[in-house]
Order: sequence, then C-alpha cells, then structure tokens
Amino acid sequence: MKRTLIRLLVLITPALFPLAAQSMHPTADRILILKSAHTMELLSHGRVLKTYKVALGDPHGNKVRAGDKKTPEGVYSVDGKNPRSLFHRALHLSYPNAADRERARKLGVSPGGDIEIHGLAAQYAWLGRTQSMTDWTTGCIAVSNPEIDEIWKMVAVGTPVEIRP
Repeated sequence: MKRTLIRLLVLITPALFPLAAQSMHPTADRILILKSAHTMELLSHGRVLKTYKVALGDPHGNKVRAGDKKTPEGVYSVDGKNPRSLFHRALHLSYPNAADRERARKLGVSPGGDIEIHGLAAQYAWLGRTQSMTDWTTGCIAVSNPEIDEIWKMVAVGTPVEIRP
C-alpha cells in the first residue's frame, strides 16, 4: 500500500506542482562553449548550472568551409533535437548563421552545416567521459551519453548557444 502511494505521488507531482518538477530538471536559458578550455556551460539567468568537458573538431580557428573539421565560433541556437542520432542523441545547432554564409560566399565555398552537440555512437559509449580527452569530431561538440541525456532534459529548442575561441 505504501509503495503504491509513493509511486502515485511520483507520477502526479509534476502535474500538480510544475515548479517542483522544474527544479528537479533545471532549464538552461543559454549554452556557452569555450573551445580553448574544452568546456560547455549550461546557464540559467547568468548562473552556471553545470559544466561539461567536451571533445571538439579542430579547435584552432573558426569554421570556414565544409570539410575543414573545425568547430565554428559565433552565436547560434538549438534549432532541433534528434533522439535517434547516430551519436546517441543530438542537439542540432543553427550553423551557419548569416556571417558564416557571407564569409563562405566571399571565399566561393560552402559553409558546411550539421553542427551538433551530441553523445557517442553505441559502439563507443563505453568510453564515457574519457572521450573528451581528444578532439575527434568533424566540427561538433561531443559529451558522454549520460551527459547528453542530462543536457537533453535541460535544454529546449531555441536555446541560444555561444561558441567562443
């Protein structure tokens, strides 16, 4: 009887007390990625909620064209969530922005695209947090699978993302 009551409370508490449910999974209103530090911060009202070590593509310099394997720098937003990504889960970023497209146009190249914050492919999930010890992506920002699961709950589509050198 007691267990049934506890299970019922767990199920109905978020519906009856939405603010209590939010505090269990705080919402980030901004993401800041510092390429030089290999960190990603989830922020809420200027306060750091959580910091993650990340793997990048080539961290030196800004992304200029498709295939250069560089992680871009600039201001973007999460414009989609892919729960069935090859890399466990993925938050798609709005790269390229207008400045990226203009720079690529002047160079006569494609700016590329498909930049994401994602976890690890199933066969590499065992690496966990050690995946961040080397830059291995082709321009994306990678975290472990348990970390992307946590981030997934805290980040909504539309969240601004700033990537700094």
